[in-house]
Amino acid sequence: MALSYYIYYRVAKPGQAQVLVRDIQAVLKTRCSIAGRLVRKRDDSSNWMEIYEGVRDAVVFERNLALAVQTAHFDDVMEPGSARHMECFED
Repeated sequence: MALSYYIYYRVAKPGQAQVLVRDIQAVLKTRCSIAGRLVRKRDDSSNWMEIYEGVRDAVVFERNLALAVQTAHFDDVMEPGSARHMECFED
């Protein structure tokens, strides 16, 4: 069974955030062989979503994702009071 992860949040510093998301996605590609996508809400450019599909090992993926986000200090580019929200769906 494959899983798809959808992680949404608001950014305050889009230029820096985009660099950090690319770094996070590079880590996940290397460590988990999962290529992520980044999309922005059409009518609200501060509302972003990362999408990761085809995840087979949730424990390994989630551990590597958390470590990559923490290492990148991603909270520094988010809107104050905002948080990353993660949803996971089964195929």
